[in-house]
Amino acid sequence: MNEIGKVLVGLGLLLVVVGSVVLLFGRFGLPLGRLPGDVAYKGKHVSVYFPLGTSILISIVLSVIFYLFSRFRR
Repeated sequence: MNEIGKVLVGLGLLLVVVGSVVLLFGRFGLPLGRLPGDVAYKGKHVSVYFPLGTSILISIVLSVIFYLFSRFRR
């Protein structure tokens, strides 16, 4: 049970960090969520939003960060 508790605390801290970064991006006016490639459809009774461009950008940034962490851990 000790290990599960540590994992949950780690995930909670990760969520706090990610939330803080998103808030900082909003304060500095970075257009996350409004990039080219983000799909938005607004119909009469439904609206659909899929941030494809933002998802790709976040994926690339996280891939580079994890790659650098793995290189420095060796």
